[in-house]
Amino acid sequence: MDITGILITAGIIGGIGVLVGLLLGKAGKIFRVEENEKERAVREALPGNNCGGCGYPGCDGLAKAIAEGKAPVNACPVGGAAVADKIRAIVGGGDDQPMEPMTAYVHCKGDCDKVKDVYHYVGPAVCSIAVNTPNSGPKACRYGCLGLGECASVCEFGAISLVDGIAVIDQEKCVACGKCIKTCPRGIISLVPKSKEHHISCNSKDRGLDVKSICGVGCLACTMCVKQCPVEAIRMEGNLPVIDYSKCVNCGACAAKCPAKTIS
Repeated sequence: MDITGILITAGIIGGIGVLVGLLLGKAGKIFRVEENEKERAVREALPGNNCGGCGYPGCDGLAKAIAEGKAPVNACPVGGAAVADKIRAIVGGGDDQPMEPMTAYVHCKGDCDKVKDVYHYVGPAVCSIAVNTPNSGPKACRYGCLGLGECASVCEFGAISLVDGIAVIDQEKCVACGKCIKTCPRGIISLVPKSKEHHISCNSKDRGLDVKSICGVGCLACTMCVKQCPVEAIRMEGNLPVIDYSKCVNCGACAAKCPAKTIS
């Protein structure tokens, strides 16, 4: 083997490597994004859950928005007042944005006694998998909680437990991060104001008679709650009532008159 050829080849490769390194270094200086120290400090103060509950794309997005004055110092629902105080010290002030404390709520009361299974499900205890089986899951209701606890598995705060085949939220532990909402394949979890005491505990889009035949606490679409509300805080969307929490005064007239006890 020609040693001279080997040395020349090695020299060429080495030279190319040096040239590429110089070019990368130059490009790094040209396209470098100056680090915002305030943004970095805010990011370090955030809990790092990247849950998206603040409405921004993770903690990085929120830190940037706070540093630029586009988001309030208390925008992180997970960190609460303690994190808000740290961020306020970092940015040099800033008022808290009035925020209604929220909590996740499962819009279903169809436990094992109220809704029966139409077949025995054998498979992974994962809702997003079970929902792709016949009838969209083993329960007779195609809209209610599957009861396999995928939402509980993603909750980092232990706020969700399974009780008689449905998910139940512990409002004292819930920080309204929204991970359970994104995880639920049935879309039966939403954020509701903690100050409000009445919620529609049904997600069925079927007619009242069809619901009654499979669920003991499903909405009958009778519109009784709409008629009884003194402040017009309830409207019907298809076969389901929807509460406008900005109007609700916690009077309880809707729950008192609901024949199926769907409003809890």
